[in-house]
Amino acid sequence: MENVHLALEEDDLYSGYNDYNPTFDSDALENDVGFQQAVRTSHGRRPPMTAKFPGTAIGARPLSRIPLTSSMGRPMTGAVQDGAARPMTAVRAAGYTSSMTRGSTFDPLGQSKGPAPPLETKNEDTPEEKIKSLEKKVNDLIEESCMAQSMGTLLLALEKAKEAGRKERALVRQRQQSGYADQINLDLTYSVLLNLANQYANNDMYPEALNSYQVIVKNKMFNNAGRLKVNMANIYFKQKNYPKAIKFYRMALDQISNAHKGMRIKILQNIGVVFIRMGQYSDAITSFEHIMSESPNVKTGFNLILCYYAISVKERMKTAFQKLISVPLGIDDEDKYIPTNDDASSNMVIEAIKNDKLHQMERDLKALAEKYIMTAAKLIAPAIENSFATGFDWCVDTLKSSQYVELANDLEINKAITYIRQKDFNQAVETLKTFEKKDSRVKSAAATNLSFLYFLEKDFDQADRYADLAMTADRYNPAALINKGSTVFVKQDYEKAAEFYKEALRNDSSCTEALYNLGLSYKKLNRLEEALDCFLKLHAILRNSAQVMYQLAHLYELLEDPQQAIEWLMQVISVIPTDPQTLAKLGELHDGEGDKSQAFHYYDESFRYFPSNIDVIEWLGAYYIETQFCENAIQYFERATHIQPTQVKWQLMVASCYRRSGNYQRALETYKDIHRKFPENVECLRFLVRLCTDMGLKEVQDYATKLKKVEKMKEIRAGISLVSATPTQFTGSSTRGERLSAKMRSLPASNEPYEASSPKELDASYVDPLGPQMERPKTGAKKRVEDDDFADEELGDDLLPE
Repeated sequence: MENVHLALEEDDLYSGYNDYNPTFDSDALENDVGFQQAVRTSHGRRPPMTAKFPGTAIGARPLSRIPLTSSMGRPMTGAVQDGAARPMTAVRAAGYTSSMTRGSTFDPLGQSKGPAPPLETKNEDTPEEKIKSLEKKVNDLIEESCMAQSMGTLLLALEKAKEAGRKERALVRQRQQSGYADQINLDLTYSVLLNLANQYANNDMYPEALNSYQVIVKNKMFNNAGRLKVNMANIYFKQKNYPKAIKFYRMALDQISNAHKGMRIKILQNIGVVFIRMGQYSDAITSFEHIMSESPNVKTGFNLILCYYAISVKERMKTAFQKLISVPLGIDDEDKYIPTNDDASSNMVIEAIKNDKLHQMERDLKALAEKYIMTAAKLIAPAIENSFATGFDWCVDTLKSSQYVELANDLEINKAITYIRQKDFNQAVETLKTFEKKDSRVKSAAATNLSFLYFLEKDFDQADRYADLAMTADRYNPAALINKGSTVFVKQDYEKAAEFYKEALRNDSSCTEALYNLGLSYKKLNRLEEALDCFLKLHAILRNSAQVMYQLAHLYELLEDPQQAIEWLMQVISVIPTDPQTLAKLGELHDGEGDKSQAFHYYDESFRYFPSNIDVIEWLGAYYIETQFCENAIQYFERATHIQPTQVKWQLMVASCYRRSGNYQRALETYKDIHRKFPENVECLRFLVRLCTDMGLKEVQDYATKLKKVEKMKEIRAGISLVSATPTQFTGSSTRGERLSAKMRSLPASNEPYEASSPKELDASYVDPLGPQMERPKTGAKKRVEDDDFADEELGDDLLPE
């Protein structure tokens, strides 16, 4: 036991282990034969794994013996060296320490020692931390600039980009001062310069943008910077500097490898567009032909047709059209989205993908292709053959043998519309009648157009027949319902017309023509509040429609609210400030309110724009007479005599104005002239007698004799007492007798000042196969001044599609 070393008193690792069972006394081991045999064998010479038994698992005293060296001469890890006992550190993580004694508290997490010391603060004054902080700020500013651009605040985006540039330069200086000049972040510098150039371009600051792009392009350290020459070319294109745009597009094309085929195709397309702007169609054709041979697309095919059309090459136009309709779109068949079985899971998948973004993109691409094809066909049809009809027939036959078979019928309807454009209504009707045996959609469109044509020709029976045919083919066609309602409207069955208009609105809630005509129907039925509601809804859709605002003004006038009527008419004037009928109506309303000065202003403006309105002329003449400026009234009544030379009252008013202003000689001459034209006019003879008497002329007796003869003749003819044939304001010498009434008569000749009693206001409709929303023009070639809303509005051309 002389080699057994005990731990010191103050660091007793195995306190309490001296109390052991005598059975395990080692003193008897020297006399133990089995133990001695084991020591002498190889088992006894094995180096133990540790010098001491882990007595924590058993309550016995550990055995100690002389350590043996291993076969490699390595000392035992647990051997006692230099007389120091090894502390038991392997169990500290479990909560055991050398200081633990019996009855001590188990505290494996060391909670009894109090809170942990605070973490050491990072020193931000070091150069590395300053560089990292600046880099983060620059990245944040670039991100904020991009976000501002996406939200449309371009000025803020530019300011953020400039600030990012300043921070990046400060970052470069910081690196150089700290000795890290070789660690410059080129990607960050590239991002800052590119974002700054883009923001300059977005704010139309083209010189600054070009300078920024030039800095990037000239720096050889930036990889693939040559692509930015495309951006520079785009700027030159916006500046209409087409030669430089071509130059930079070609430089960019030279620096892009053939591996980037899509990019090269787009640049070639831009080059072709620039050549078109320059009028160099042959060079543009070269670019477009190369694209159509490498990677055809509908936009390039359409541009190629335009170029051939510009240089009038018929056969090439046909070839280009055939190339256009053969461009593959890469779109799945629509039958893919139709459920074909009772499998619930597959049907759910079909419903999910039926209206997803990918399918919407496919529909948009197909609609764009159809638009280009229809436009190209309508463009080249009159040019590729001797007549446009033959050209249309060639295009129709070509389409029927392509993937766009359904466009052939639409193109034939466009052929009929072209006939309408050329005022050849008979051919248009004949063309549309060929669709009566086609499928329901085409048949409904053709019947709708036929109904519209017959409505324009005022053949309302045929219009009604084809409207019924269109409704039978497609009951959900709002244009057919509008035409049917219009044919009923002209028969004054307003209730039934309103029902058709409401059905059209149920099928298409955005159909403005149906809403307008429904408002007219309610107004005819004297349901003014419902009509007002219709036109207010329509005004919310068509904010700048002068006709809608005019109807609202009329309704408020009928509802006896002149102030609201004036407000709406003022909005009409803000849209069409030169409309004479609106100005005259404003004058009438102000006159009714007693505001003569404002009434005179608007009547005078109306006369300035349209000096042939008799009612306006009459009001202005009466105004000057009432204000005792008779000489100013003469010019208006003289104009009235030119407009209505057979009306004697205007010439009498001219003579009366001369007499009132004291020019008796001129008045006498005017009365004599009137007498020569109208020898039986009693009023003229009476004033001649009076003037000749006052002036002491000898002709007084002759005129008196003529007056008696004329009066006697009238008595014989009438068989009644003497009745004056002219208004009382021209009789006698009373001043008030010659004056016109202070209140002007109703502005239009009819009792409806805003709309004609004829059906010209109704919206008749036709189907334009180019788009979902068709134009539905007003009927009638041109509105008349006397009985319609707007005198200068041309309406006939509206029936043609754009």
